[in-house]
Amino acid sequence: MRISVQEEAFDLGAVATEFASGHKDMGAIVTFTGIVRDLPDDPLQAMEIEHYPGMTEAALRGMAEQAVERFSLGDALVIHRYGRLVPGEMIMMVATAARHRKDAFEAAEFLMDYLKSRAPFWKREITATGSEWVESKDEDEDALTRW
Repeated sequence: MRISVQEEAFDLGAVATEFASGHKDMGAIVTFTGIVRDLPDDPLQAMEIEHYPGMTEAALRGMAEQAVERFSLGDALVIHRYGRLVPGEMIMMVATAARHRKDAFEAAEFLMDYLKSRAPFWKREITATGSEWVESKDEDEDALTRW
């Protein structure tokens, strides 16, 4: 299991290839990559992401450990960036390895739902008209109810 909270960009292809290698007993590898998206009404100049080192990694590790146990994963990976990112940049990646695809997909969704609503990151959107802290959305909270 690998957890990384990092400022630097990651190479999606290299990370996915490295994660998939050596899992000969796994029948499924699922990856998801989140991208900083632009805003429809007021173009996003940047998103600034803050976190508390140590606390954030521990929270992500706990989420990944739950996923490994709950979905019988052979492996899990969570990468989440912090700092200043612009639209189009990769912000996070989740990868899961399981014997069967259903477990790999469900574990990835589980991790993404928890990352979106419970991971201790604070995000601020910066536009030409100012900046605003991103508040949690009801639909993100609602997504947790299925788990």
